[in-house]
Amino acid sequence: MTIKEIANLAGVSISTVSKIVNNKDQNINSATRNRVLEIVKEYNYTPYGTVKDISMAKTFLLGVLLQDGSGFKTMLNGIVKAAQEKGYSILIFDSCHSSMDELKHITALCKNKIDGLLWEPVDQESMQHEHYFTDTGIPVVYVNSAFTVDTYSIDYQKLGYLCTEKLIQWRHQKIGCLMRENNFRSLQVLEGMKNCLFDHQLSLYDGMALHLSDSSCMASLTSGGITGVVSSDLEETLSLYSQLDKMHYHIPSDFSLIGLCGDDMASINFPPVSNYRIPFWNLGYEACRALINICEKNSDDKPGISLDAYYVLNHEESLNTPASCRGRKFVVLGSINTDVTLTVDGFPETGKSTLITNSSSCAGGKGTNQSMGSARLGHEAVLIGKVGNDADASLIFDAMSQNHLLTEGIYKDSGSQTGKAYVYVQKDGEVTITYIPGANLRLTADDVRSQKALFEGCEYLLLSMDIPMEAAMEAASLAKKSSAKTILKPSALSTLPEVFYRTTDIFVPNQQEAATFCPHIDTIEGQAEFFYKRGMPVVIITLGHGGCYVRAENLKKYFPSADFAAVDATGGADAFISALAVHLSDGYDLEKSVRIAQYAAGFCVSRQGVTTALVDKDTLYLHIGQTEPDLLSFQ
Repeated sequence: MTIKEIANLAGVSISTVSKIVNNKDQNINSATRNRVLEIVKEYNYTPYGTVKDISMAKTFLLGVLLQDGSGFKTMLNGIVKAAQEKGYSILIFDSCHSSMDELKHITALCKNKIDGLLWEPVDQESMQHEHYFTDTGIPVVYVNSAFTVDTYSIDYQKLGYLCTEKLIQWRHQKIGCLMRENNFRSLQVLEGMKNCLFDHQLSLYDGMALHLSDSSCMASLTSGGITGVVSSDLEETLSLYSQLDKMHYHIPSDFSLIGLCGDDMASINFPPVSNYRIPFWNLGYEACRALINICEKNSDDKPGISLDAYYVLNHEESLNTPASCRGRKFVVLGSINTDVTLTVDGFPETGKSTLITNSSSCAGGKGTNQSMGSARLGHEAVLIGKVGNDADASLIFDAMSQNHLLTEGIYKDSGSQTGKAYVYVQKDGEVTITYIPGANLRLTADDVRSQKALFEGCEYLLLSMDIPMEAAMEAASLAKKSSAKTILKPSALSTLPEVFYRTTDIFVPNQQEAATFCPHIDTIEGQAEFFYKRGMPVVIITLGHGGCYVRAENLKKYFPSADFAAVDATGGADAFISALAVHLSDGYDLEKSVRIAQYAAGFCVSRQGVTTALVDKDTLYLHIGQTEPDLLSFQ
């Protein structure tokens, strides 16, 4: 390719091309310059080798001089991408923290007649070598430089500020900063954290800098009133997560944790820690774009030095409000299943085929339903149960993660499959269920006992009897010792052991279950009275479309169901129990809590499925506010 051919392709004169490729184009407009440069790069044109002085000719070669390139693979990928987009090649030198090597690399770069340089200086003395580039007319864009005002770099102070501000939004006030010893990034993150605390008028305190290498670190964290931690380093984050887990502290129920993670680590499967992304790739890409704009005198497309737009939080799964700001948590014990819902015209009969008109699968089981129902209504719920090590277990954990449920009480049993229920739903909403208990039957009293810490500070135990009896008894005993109230749903029982008359605070059988436990009594009122006199302070017999009957001290009353058309009655009782517990916990009296729970049950049965049909607090309150607004007042 000759200069004449380049000129013809660009529609300009030969002299114009010559001026542009030899950097003598001060009087040529930017549109012409860019058009010519694009063609020159596309056709790999260089001036004739016979020309004696080509010191000013463009080489379309950029230099990258790093202080230490070992940890900047992702940034280099960004640099290469930006260079390739504009037709440039890259020449990379690594100084390995050596000033002597850096100077050798500087002379080599000048000899190679690069068009521009991305430079990360080794130290302050490196700046005395800047004249090599100014003398030869090589433009420089600084990267990660603490010695120049204008530099492309990660603003770790800003990231520390953002992490702290996020914790403050979650209502944390005493926040610690997890650091590496004598580490620049850690010091910058701590400074950003202090600035944020100051801006939000929160006090600084001694000991806010935490070092895992310090033997007193964990004691300071667990007994010093710290509720949220900002971590400057991913390795430290994972180490802290592991140590807290070994001490039976859990994230985010006991502590909130937020940190930083390089974009090169974003695809790796770590524990679900909330991290702001360190945008190394964007740093390299934007710095290289800026350098090319300078090289090509393109002032119309100069990106700013700020990388703020790339500081993005991955999720908020490891964040929670401090325990002192939350309602006391619920512990839920019950089956964990995959529910396969089958819509049919009529229930299966012996010798007949049954047409299924629709089917769907989702996480289910009474334990899952009640914990999700509580979480949707704004209360922290931790589920204790057992699943298999199979695809169904993954579906369940995904559903729990999406609903921000605590899963530290769930065991995996490699020797059994996850429980599965086949739910047949008729057009009138009535259901019949066939059930493979699977891993649910492997839950033991020892499993429950090992989760004793979860019962500390627990307000309600929501207990369903579709799990082994010994596990249920152990849970009821632990709840009693922790002064938690037990709400018992006696599903799947033919007789009720005597111990539950002493440990149950609220007994919620349906009509069929109540009749099973006292077949000698044929009225709802008489059955409720029987349970009440046996020692259960509150008895609520659910009656499906007929609402429920409540017997408690100074209360004997029928409550009508909420006015919803039934589509699938499977989860009505679970929605009722979770809403009842939430509103009793929130300070509503028993009558109002029952009435609100009836609305929650109505929402659930009006839609297909259970976990997908459980109502959230905003929707529930909006409906009640339009239908029965006085119900939401505490008067």
